[in-house]
Order: sequence, then C-alpha cells, then structure tokens
Amino acid sequence: MNIHEYQAKQIFAKYGVPTPKGIMVESVPAAVKAAEELGGPVWVVKAQIHAGGRGLGGGVKLAKSIEEVRTLSEEILGMTLVTHQTDAAGKLVQKLYIEDGADIKAEYYLSVVLDRKLEMPLIVASTEGGMNIEDVAENTPEKIIKVPVDPAIGFQGFHGRELAFGLGITDKTEQKNIINFAKKLFKVYTENDAEMIEINPLIRTGEGTFLALDGKMGFDNSALGRHPDIEAMRDLSEEDADEVEAAKYGLSYVALDGEIGCMVNGAGLAMGTMDTINHMGGTPANFLDVGGSANAETVAKGFEIILKNPNVKAIFVNIFGGIVRCDRIANGIIEATKITDVNVPVIVRLDGTNAPEASEILNKANISNLIVGTDLADGAAKAVAAAKGN
Repeated sequence: MNIHEYQAKQIFAKYGVPTPKGIMVESVPAAVKAAEELGGPVWVVKAQIHAGGRGLGGGVKLAKSIEEVRTLSEEILGMTLVTHQTDAAGKLVQKLYIEDGADIKAEYYLSVVLDRKLEMPLIVASTEGGMNIEDVAENTPEKIIKVPVDPAIGFQGFHGRELAFGLGITDKTEQKNIINFAKKLFKVYTENDAEMIEINPLIRTGEGTFLALDGKMGFDNSALGRHPDIEAMRDLSEEDADEVEAAKYGLSYVALDGEIGCMVNGAGLAMGTMDTINHMGGTPANFLDVGGSANAETVAKGFEIILKNPNVKAIFVNIFGGIVRCDRIANGIIEATKITDVNVPVIVRLDGTNAPEASEILNKANISNLIVGTDLADGAAKAVAAAKGN
C-alpha cells in the first residue's frame, strides 16, 4: 500500500524526522487559507498523487504571494498529472499540499528499501537530489551510496558516518544532524513495516539542518493488520478500480496492455503463463491469480473483470489442480460462463489432480467458445490463435 506525501510526513513527525510545515487541502479557498495560516512569505503548492516525478510533470510549483497560491492551486487542482511513474492516462489531482518554502543550500536523495539479495534493509543516498534517481543510477552510478543495515544490530553510528562521508558532508555539526536524521528515518522504516521510504529531495538548510522536502512511503500489505492507523490512510481513489474490486473476491489482478486475458492459480504459474503467451507471439492483457480456492463465483468475477478491458480477444485459463481438484474447477468454469456473458473464446488448460476427469467434463459441456488445451504450450498457442481470429 502507498500513501500520499502529506500522510508520510505525518508519520515522520511522530518520529521527529524534520519536515517543513504544511497543510493538506481539497479546494482552492482552503489552499488560500492554508497559505495564510502558514504565513509565508514563500509557499510550495504540491499535487498529491501516488506517483513520483510530480515536479517535472507540473504538479509542484513555488508561490511568492497569496494570489499566486490561488492561481497555482486553480491550475493544479483537478488537472490530470502525467509523470514517468504514471501511465499515459495520468492521475487526477484531487488533493493539494500547501507547504512552507524552505531555505535550500543543498539537495540530496535518501531512501530506505529492502535489498532482497542481501536480505536486509538498504539505505540509498546520493548528492544528486531533486533528480530522477533512476537516471542517476544509469548515467552516474558512482554517485549512488548504498549502506546495508543488518536488522540484527539495527542502525549504528558507523552506518551514519559512512552515509555522511559518502555524501561529502564534512562539517561536524552537519554530520551529527544527517546521522540523527537517518537514524530516525530507519526507525520509521522498521517500526511501520515499510517496504520503501524515499525522500527526494532531502535538503540542507543554511543553518546546517536537514529537512524532508518530499516524502514517499510504501508498506507491506501483509503487515497492515499490525498498523490500523496506516491502513486507515489508504486512498482507494488513487488505486485501480478493477484491482480494488478483484481484491474483494480474493483475486490478485493487474491490468496490462495486451489482448489475451489470463486466469491462473499461483503467482509463479501466472508469470510463466504470460511468458509462454509472449513466446507464442501473443501479449497478455492482465495478471490474474485466482489463488488456491477457485470456485464458480471467483471464476465468474475473474471473467467479468477481465472482460472490462475492450482489448481482450481471448481468455486463457491455466489452472494447476492441487488442493482444489481439476474437476471442481472445470465445473466452476462451466457455471461461471452461465453467470457471466463471456463473448470471447475461452481456452482452458487444467493439470494436476483429476485432470482427465476435468477434460471430459469440459469436452462434454458443449459450449461453443470453450477450447480445451492439452498442455501449457498447446493452450497458449490456441489462445494466441483465437485472439488473432485464427
């Protein structure tokens, strides 16, 4: 789960991570009132969407007067913001964050992420703050500093000193300040089961203090039960409506841009199915994992969600029966076609427990647009052919 910048900064504040003062608003009059409360003389008007690159997309602008706050708020609120982290359709800006302007002497990048290879959290930093860190990593990788932190010992002074030296911070007071900042940020990461914290830019002021000028956080969904306060921050308007609906039925769904709908049980099998479709010359329209308890209702809902995509020309159902028997899944598929109007070819490949019985059930179903695949390659090939009208 991701949250907005203003929400991330609320969490930062609980741990003493310094940020500029700011107020979240949802209307232009509220934006003007917030600027007056903050006092100025300079404010930053920020679009609040679940994506980075807002500044480059025109969603973060500096205002030097109350009237300019009003004008910029009118421009940004309600705009469709397209950044390198959104799709071509962009995201509608429904919230603004009005923030105090800051005395910026230097900009840095700072994040805490999980390094899966090292199996421990990794502090990532760079002197190239305010830029796309992906571009920095690609063009000047030597400017990326990585400090792994073993969770068995937690953040220690030597981690902070490695970070400060890597960023070229030589002043003793500033070193102390950046070390304390990083220590608090790492505590935010660990105590809230975060998957990622990113600050871009982290700024150094003229007084030698450090402020999180931006803030981005993502969380481990499986751990949200331990953090009801964070789960309450979820903004469904920022999430894909089909993905939200799918989750209600225990389905994992991600929309893609192909023409073959995929319905599979198990994330690994889903990835392999999509790879096979690509290998056969087709393109997957989605990732849809029905999990290990597929039944007529979940399969019907899966068909319904997949068919909301007008680009879908065929559906490939690739199920490995283990705990759930293949014959039960076959009957579920047949019942699902009665519940949902499936108007494209459906290619079904079932393997595992009671697979022969399942094939017999499907073959006897006498459903005109139902095609049985003998194995993964055969099913994928038939799905590609059906999508192409062959």
